[in-house]
Amino acid sequence: MIITAAPYAPAWLPGDCPDLAVSYDEQVQAAVDCFNAGATHLHVHVRDPKTGHGSVDFDEFNYMLGRLRKAVPKMILSVGGSISFAPKGDQKAGWLDYDTRHMLAELTPKPDQVTIATGTAMMDVIQMFTPDDVQGTHLSDSKAALAYTGLWADAGPGFYIEHLKRLRAHGIQPYFMLGYVHQLEIVERLIRAGVYMGPLNHCLVAVGGGCAGHNPFDMMEYVRRSPHGSVFTMMSTMRSAIPLCTMAIALGLHVRVGNEDNLWASSATRKRITTVQQVEQMVRIAKELGRRVATPDEAREIMKIGTWYNSPDETLANLGLPPNRKGGQMGFIVKQTDGLLKTTRGLVASDSHPIAMPA
Repeated sequence: MIITAAPYAPAWLPGDCPDLAVSYDEQVQAAVDCFNAGATHLHVHVRDPKTGHGSVDFDEFNYMLGRLRKAVPKMILSVGGSISFAPKGDQKAGWLDYDTRHMLAELTPKPDQVTIATGTAMMDVIQMFTPDDVQGTHLSDSKAALAYTGLWADAGPGFYIEHLKRLRAHGIQPYFMLGYVHQLEIVERLIRAGVYMGPLNHCLVAVGGGCAGHNPFDMMEYVRRSPHGSVFTMMSTMRSAIPLCTMAIALGLHVRVGNEDNLWASSATRKRITTVQQVEQMVRIAKELGRRVATPDEAREIMKIGTWYNSPDETLANLGLPPNRKGGQMGFIVKQTDGLLKTTRGLVASDSHPIAMPA
């Protein structure tokens, strides 16, 4: 079982949780502590020590990756592609433009993975939070919470087709962060069309607010539809994180925990818990359920880091998916894209509703 640690929490600000790393030394130490606790996969964001906010400076990303490579050389480094959605001041939460997000393919030293979404969807990450969940954090302020409403994970084909090309060109594996099963269907179509040819590592982002929620049937349907040869990680938020991750462990899946997603030990204790304590908890639960936590080398083998395939048929075979129908209708048209964000102002859908995309 692979444990992913997410200790960098771009939505939180200093003081929101006791283990939020701000200085570079603290950020590096967070990775070391998570690795020593049993996590072999690290979800990387970078915080600017000067401001306390998430960084959008790629020199700072490169610096942080260089330090992590030295501090935890065996850990799988997976950079979060949803950079800079934390609002500043009176800003609304929002993702950076495509040009900036494509730059993640050029990080040096290069990470093992960069996360990617397929399919634009609302991502109101605090819609399902309760007042208890955010007690003592800056999100207990209604104005701060309002800045996150209406957050969109902007990931249309103009973005993901180009981004997948650039990641492959730089030898960086995509890590698919998907909100529901229909986004997984998009990935399968991309594979069948030969747009993506490689191992399928994916995570169900069960955070609600436009993604799958905390209903376990959302997870079970996603499990049912996941290719048998893929590597599926489960994550959720706040007090639902531990129960859903426990179910995932029992089902033979992998788990993600950390202060980015959850601050609480359980509904019963009402106590705060650090990222390291969450990792340790997953190790204990795995032991009780008969799962062995992967070593760093095993985690790399399971995720097939550095592996690429050269045809749709090879990819489908390795994932355990049925082969393409020879001469059949694939149902997916791959258009050329320049990878730039396009305006949809004035466009309407077939039912005359305005298309809900950034202007």
